[in-house]
Amino acid sequence: MDTDGSSESPVNAKKGRSKTPKKAKDSVLKQKSPAEFFAENKNIAGFDNPGKSLYTTVRELVENSLDSAESISELPVIEVTIEEIGKSKFNSMIGLVDRERVDEALYDDFEPAKAREKRLAKEARNQEIQAKNAALGKKVKDPPATKGIKGRGEASFFRVTCKDNGRGMPHDDIPNMFGRVLSGTKYGLKQTRGKFGLGAKMALIWSKMSTGLPIEILSSMRGQSYISFCRLDIDIHRNIPHIHVHEKRDDKERWHGAEIQVVIEGNWTTYRSKILHYMRQMAVITPYAQFLFKFVSDATDKNVTIRFSRRTNIMPPVPLETKHHPSAVDLLLIKRLIADTSKQNLLQFLQHEFVNIGKPYAERLIGEMGPDFSQKMAVKSLTSQQIVRIHQLFRQAKFDDPSGNCLSPAGEYNLRLGIIKELHPDMVATYSGSPQVFEGHPFIVESGVSLGGKDVKQGLNIFRFANRIPLLFEQGADVVTRTALKRINYKINQTQDKIGVFVSIVSTKIPFKGTGKEYIGDDISEIATAVKVGGLQYIPDATGAIYDVLREMAHQHASKRKRYEGEDAEILRKVSARLITKETLKEKLTQHVEQVDYEMGLEYATQSGVSEEPREAIYIQELEGAHDFIEFQSPAFVFRLFR
Repeated sequence: MDTDGSSESPVNAKKGRSKTPKKAKDSVLKQKSPAEFFAENKNIAGFDNPGKSLYTTVRELVENSLDSAESISELPVIEVTIEEIGKSKFNSMIGLVDRERVDEALYDDFEPAKAREKRLAKEARNQEIQAKNAALGKKVKDPPATKGIKGRGEASFFRVTCKDNGRGMPHDDIPNMFGRVLSGTKYGLKQTRGKFGLGAKMALIWSKMSTGLPIEILSSMRGQSYISFCRLDIDIHRNIPHIHVHEKRDDKERWHGAEIQVVIEGNWTTYRSKILHYMRQMAVITPYAQFLFKFVSDATDKNVTIRFSRRTNIMPPVPLETKHHPSAVDLLLIKRLIADTSKQNLLQFLQHEFVNIGKPYAERLIGEMGPDFSQKMAVKSLTSQQIVRIHQLFRQAKFDDPSGNCLSPAGEYNLRLGIIKELHPDMVATYSGSPQVFEGHPFIVESGVSLGGKDVKQGLNIFRFANRIPLLFEQGADVVTRTALKRINYKINQTQDKIGVFVSIVSTKIPFKGTGKEYIGDDISEIATAVKVGGLQYIPDATGAIYDVLREMAHQHASKRKRYEGEDAEILRKVSARLITKETLKEKLTQHVEQVDYEMGLEYATQSGVSEEPREAIYIQELEGAHDFIEFQSPAFVFRLFR
């Protein structure tokens, strides 16, 4: 045993020992699967919260069903059921036994005794005040609703089922179609309701995140003698399907279509109106479809059943897949087309992989590319520099606009029928525009204006559709809303008139803002102009009605059945002499609307301080020589103060 005074205790020795810094771990490069990315960023696909997730799930399933039925020219019959699932039923579905609370104070919705006493005292005071007011004959207000204490862990669950009579799915493809993100059949250049390869896949991801339960799919195709049944979930980290059951069953009824069932967390209370509005507007834009919507709950007073009947058997044509326009491609797309093409040489590649490039024009393009290019050169041997040269020429050369033959608008007939069927207006006018082009993509704008109607609010009601799907969110920033409110002067009585404005845009590329597909930006002038033209389609109808009235008045004036004097008589004389015609009235009305449009736009730009159209440079010549002045500038005008 050491008795030397220099000895240290173990504690002191530990304190005095110098610390060796830990070696930093080498950073490991990690990679996320597409499924993992969308699980972490579900809001960009419309799954912001439980209520929005319920809405988006219904929307995606319905749109997939419509696409499926229309692809085989079958009049769609779609059934949507949302079943509310109580906590006990949900627990039994996942094999969890209900447990009574033991430590109440542990829970977020626990109310301490003092807080409860304070709440009850406040409620008693309110009741006393109500009684006094009633005794004095004063108007008694409804007592404020008692706020329940809801814990963060409290959730509502729903089973969403969507059944259709569409194409169905090949048996072997079902697992990947639902359990692998960014795999699908909607990636060609074609007008389609879905663009991101998500849809039911995001519903499955949300189900896995909120309930842990798999999705169930029944599917059968025409001519098949069996029904495919598949129960699966998704391995989010690996982006592959996890198959529970995948089997074939007898199809005794020879049914074809698909039935998809998924259990998710949701919020029916806050998104009930959005879901019902979506179904109603879908019935407007697809009057050839039949929808049955049900909400089922243990509380029978909450149950909802709505049938949207078919009004016509006339369906729009199936959209056609088309080739890319040269002005709409980028470097990556050109490289992908080169990798995928079956053509051997550059001349064939230009002719067959792009629209509006015939053989003579392809030869001229190759000649313009330079000496390093030839018509017979192997297209797959092109270097990166040569591909850049092709891209540069595509951006600078002139090409005919693509036609709109590949598009499938609802049609003026169907739009009119849908409005009449669902809104029952007193009057309705519809319009279908000719194909237009933006950034190399064709688009068509259809519109309608209605007056009066059933379940229509007072004022201006705007209904927006893109590739024949309703858009219910982000309305204020949409090109349709901004055009209706800022560029067209609908002079209406906001407290009495019920005006419906309907605008449907179809295109091979809808320029949505964000992947939620909820609104179209106001920054594409070609679309904004076409929407405005559609919104002014009431001018010919109004002109015709006014002219018919004037012509009848002129006839009465000429026959002396009714005499007019002054300016009225002069106008009627000009009508009789054909100096005022329907065409001149239309021209004057259009000029008036354009002038009001300009003035409203200028006022808006001045008030908001932004440089938006309409904007016009005005140059005023000075009367004398140069002056000394102070200049004040704003986005809308320049003010000079002369000294």
